Amino acid sequence: MKYEIKGGAFPVVVCQLNSGEKMITESGSMVWMSPNMKMETSGGGGLGKMFSKAISGENLFQNIYTAIGDGMITFGSSFPGRLVALEIAPGREFILQKRAFLAAEAGVQLSIHFNQKLGAGLFGGEGFIMQRLSGSGLAFVEIGGELMEYQLQPGQQLVVDTGNVAGFEPTVNMSIQKVSGVKNMLLGGEGIFNTLLTGPGRVWLQTMPLANVAAAIAPFIVTDNR
Repeated sequence: MKYEIKGGAFPVVVCQLNSGEKMITESGSMVWMSPNMKMETSGGGGLGKMFSKAISGENLFQNIYTAIGDGMITFGSSFPGRLVALEIAPGREFILQKRAFLAAEAGVQLSIHFNQKLGAGLFGGEGFIMQRLSGSGLAFVEIGGELMEYQLQPGQQLVVDTGNVAGFEPTVNMSIQKVSGVKNMLLGGEGIFNTLLTGPGRVWLQTMPLANVAAAIAPFIVTDNR
């Protein structure tokens, strides 16, 4: 499979597939393709996985596209930002915010990752449930705004504002840190909790989470109460 990421604030990834190659994606992510792409809809692994997707707010079904002969398929972003290719392999898994996954080669497995620390789950920005990519192959990930990458050393820490954590390697520990001082909490505009990431491992941060985009445009949305 060959690919090319194109576009600006709303990018797409154009994938050129050899005959028989497959791509998996969340429903609604395909934007155009050649007519020889065969689509199948799958629940992604039985009732147990479908239940975990339901409680996490994820789509219950995934679409599998197979090239019947050499073909082309394009996947589009759903919010402003970047599309990033991520190489997944045994021992190179990655944990992502739950809206980050766009599409992947068929060898990549998407599962639910539960944050073991309840505090981090409730207040850490992306919640108790995240996404885990494992298996083998290329995955394409949506990032809100721009992507900043850090390689944390053992014990090295990074304090991140709520929602700006895009993903991290499983070796990174995620917890929460309370903002000090009642005045800072109430008047500082930064919330009550920050996310604390502790190395070792790679960390991805996003400059404009989807929630921030929604909050920025909310005052300009006119509601018709007629």
